[in-house]
Amino acid sequence: MSGPFFDAFARVPDLLAAHLLLAASALALGLVISLPLAIWSARRPAVARIALGFASLVQTIPSLALLALFYPLLLSLSTLLGGGIPALGFLPSLLALTLYALLPILRNGVTGLTGLDPAVIEAADGVGMTAWQKLRLVEAPLVAPVLMAGIRTAAVWTIGAATLSTTVGQPSLGDLIFAGLQTQNWALVLAGCLSAAALALAVDGLLGAIEHGIAARKRRRVWIASALLGLGVLAALAPIWPRGGDKAVVVGAKGFSEQYILARLIGHRLEKAGYTVEYREGLGSVVAFNATAGGDVDVYVDYSGTIWTNEMKRSDVPPRAAIVSGVGAWATSQHGMRLLGSLGFENSYAFAMRSDDAARRKVTSIADLTAIASTLKLATDIEFLERPEWAAVRKAYDLRFASAQPYQPTFMYRALASGAADVIPAFSSDGRIAADKLTVLTDPKGAIPGYDAILLLAPRRARDARFTAALQPLIGKVSVEAMREANYMVDRDTDKASPEAAARWLERKLGL
Repeated sequence: MSGPFFDAFARVPDLLAAHLLLAASALALGLVISLPLAIWSARRPAVARIALGFASLVQTIPSLALLALFYPLLLSLSTLLGGGIPALGFLPSLLALTLYALLPILRNGVTGLTGLDPAVIEAADGVGMTAWQKLRLVEAPLVAPVLMAGIRTAAVWTIGAATLSTTVGQPSLGDLIFAGLQTQNWALVLAGCLSAAALALAVDGLLGAIEHGIAARKRRRVWIASALLGLGVLAALAPIWPRGGDKAVVVGAKGFSEQYILARLIGHRLEKAGYTVEYREGLGSVVAFNATAGGDVDVYVDYSGTIWTNEMKRSDVPPRAAIVSGVGAWATSQHGMRLLGSLGFENSYAFAMRSDDAARRKVTSIADLTAIASTLKLATDIEFLERPEWAAVRKAYDLRFASAQPYQPTFMYRALASGAADVIPAFSSDGRIAADKLTVLTDPKGAIPGYDAILLLAPRRARDARFTAALQPLIGKVSVEAMREANYMVDRDTDKASPEAAARWLERKLGL
């Protein structure tokens, strides 16, 4: 059986397990924090104001921003303590989701405790109950239905927000959603959305059964629902039970089609060498580099100009070969990583316009934009406006566009085609440049550095002879023409191929 939906849902079990592990851990940690805090808050109004105010404040921070904020916090903490604290992956995701789970549990707990009939409490005091006996035998049973409603809300919120953990390198069902949006593979998007929704509904239903069982004092219903919830969690986690030993390797990828294809190309080579391969896809540039430097990712493809400007903070633009060698030396000396080599093609930023529009305005180079930029709309990928390359180009050519709007790369091309934008920083290895008949503007001042695709290995793989031997055949093998064709197979509107299929095609094309 095959097809886009079958292929998409075939990826669900592993990601569902990781997603459930993360959400369950965050909810459990949220309960550990919220329950005693709710009791304390119910006894002390001042504590309630502070605790509920903090939990409410957290809810005002966008989920994605909260996840991203933990990266610099954990990185600084790790540096302060001499290392050992992961700034990417599970830990920042767990902390962010735990904070999100606090408010509904805390608010419902406080509301339930402070809303109890004073006569009931007085009666408990009258028969000589201790504080612990009063909490366990009187308050807890009466508050439980209200508290369970808060836990159900927290569970649904946590499962939904966990899809965003993909952006900080934690596998989740968001991997399917982000990859599907980028490659316009709606089967992947549906697989991710439907799986996350089904998980949230199933957990909410079982927690609801527990809630109703408690309210109706039907212990059997509570135990059955609890057992089903526990068994469901164990079954869902089965795909991540220990397997593969030390042969399991992680291949990283940023969030666009070329990266998904190259990750599969690398993964296939490693699988042939006997490794079990996992993928971390949809990573931002900084996240991908740091995840590899920290050992969370074993190998990924980056671009020499990206490391040169973003990580090394270099503003000079030497020849391409000098940038590659400089990046390799710096990555080894500063992070213990290894630059195995260049794949053979360059994917640089290339300013592009619709051909008819460029001809009408008589624009052939970036320098021609200077006089008319104030009448043009710029669309970019998500990162470009914050990258030093944009600052260098803007300074070199004194560009002041009428507007500048970031998009996901796929929608950046659509903005240009629809007229919502006039200029984009396209990717030179993108097949849509030719397919959309775009005019690529020259860079007479050489403001944009070279962007050779390079293979970067984590420190623990730098001297792994078997690992490097598996990947060595890729070095210098991938031409820009072959890469453009593979990219276009994924990005075109009709007869689309999956990154997996495009990688297989590329392997045959390159004789690998």
